[in-house]
Amino acid sequence: MSSTNPLQGRTLAATADLSVDEQRYLYRKTRELKTAWASGGDLTHFRIRDPELNVYLMFLEDSTRTKESFRNAANFHDVKLNVFDASSSSFNKSESLVDTVKMLFGYGRRSIFVMRTKMEGVCRALEEQLGEYADRIGRERPVFINAGDGRHEHPTQEFLDEFTFLEKQGWDDSRIHVALIGDLHHGRTIHSKADGLKAFRSVTVDLVAPKELTLPASYKNRMEDNGFEIREWASIEEYLASGEISDCWYFTRLQLERMGDEVRERENELRQAVTFQQRWLDELPENTRFYHPLPRHREKPVIPSFLDGTSLNGWDGQSINGYFTRVIELAMVAGHMGGDFDGLGPVPEMKEKSFITEVPITRKSRVEDRFKVGIKPVDDGMVIDHIAKGCTPEEIWDRIFRIRRILQLNVRGSQGVFHTSHSLDFKGIISLPDILEISPTELKKLAAVSPGCTVNLIEERSVKAKYRLAMPPKIYNFTEISCKNRECVTWPGAFQNVPPHFYRTVGETFTCRYCGKRHEYGDIWDL
Repeated sequence: MSSTNPLQGRTLAATADLSVDEQRYLYRKTRELKTAWASGGDLTHFRIRDPELNVYLMFLEDSTRTKESFRNAANFHDVKLNVFDASSSSFNKSESLVDTVKMLFGYGRRSIFVMRTKMEGVCRALEEQLGEYADRIGRERPVFINAGDGRHEHPTQEFLDEFTFLEKQGWDDSRIHVALIGDLHHGRTIHSKADGLKAFRSVTVDLVAPKELTLPASYKNRMEDNGFEIREWASIEEYLASGEISDCWYFTRLQLERMGDEVRERENELRQAVTFQQRWLDELPENTRFYHPLPRHREKPVIPSFLDGTSLNGWDGQSINGYFTRVIELAMVAGHMGGDFDGLGPVPEMKEKSFITEVPITRKSRVEDRFKVGIKPVDDGMVIDHIAKGCTPEEIWDRIFRIRRILQLNVRGSQGVFHTSHSLDFKGIISLPDILEISPTELKKLAAVSPGCTVNLIEERSVKAKYRLAMPPKIYNFTEISCKNRECVTWPGAFQNVPPHFYRTVGETFTCRYCGKRHEYGDIWDL
């Protein structure tokens, strides 16, 4: 086992935790394993065989195929397998998830936790919190594998799906045209495809779902960011009438347990829109295969049972591939495989670029020449200018009061909304005679609260320093922000004490580090 193995110790909380090259490495090794297994070859070099390695299966939500495939994969490796039974543990007494995992982590030298939860973002949060704990006590950091978290992602299902698609295409990764059909809104296996399909160099995705079950905008946006061509239809019937049909259909069941009452009342209508009918068989392209993450609904499956014995059945082989891919996934994160990997890893997290620019003062600006009539200039103090420039007066007043509250500017001063140099635009100004300096930390906080504003420090009625603040790449360490996804591990009602953390994606949208939900800038603030 090489300490320089780039895959050793890697948590798989989301599909993007493996780069495209690393995914292709996984598929190549899985193909080698499956070929050797089918031919009765020697499988010794695939096995971890480390009695000091604990593999914990922590399924806090029901599962059959994922849980059993991981159980069999761990048994293949001859490691110490532990199946955590939440129903008979103190976990049902509102025990902290972090405390539970920390306790189990202490029982072995090396640990891999395979987790399924209703709560989203759990593996990422545990990776951080238990990683810091392991560093403090001088132990090897535990690994976390997301086996499905709420409506967020299911990366290991995605890896077996992409392996299956490649297998269908004779290992040609130049292009894929896939139809995603069913409950695209709640289906985490569909959400993982926003990044997983990057294993192919050119991607066309056909989204087939009624509007109540359409793919959430955040995942559709990510597909577009990744260069996928996207087309949409409201039903299978409409899709078949469109002409250019994929020969790779991926179905998902209607996840009624995650739907609101109004949507559930229309179950029959929604199910009919995404259920295949026998009369359409002749309209399918040659060599079409149907896939499904399973299980199907036993009474009303979107892939009816009359198709089980036909050549369309790709889902049975797909299910078997879960065992082989998970054998390799465990080997990779345990460091048993990956020493020969020579591709590119995930793009490293960019260092936080400065979003605070100190503007050179080229002349002594007289304050009374710079600010509008109606707000009192200061002889010595601070002026925050260009607040929410271009917004409505109502929005600007909201931003002014937010700045006051969050930066705790409970001092005398004046503020107002004024025209900019363009008569149709407005901006806000706060004048603070009692504030004579501002720290770098406070500047960062102000940039997060009100990007685009400027800060002028005034001394003897002249501007001595000026800062222009841009939209920051990350917003975190604020008590005034929260992810608005109630299933997120950071949601206060989850009582997991995970602070919110957002990173900027496109324009003024920010994505939760844990559950992946995109927010408009203004939506992350609670005040």
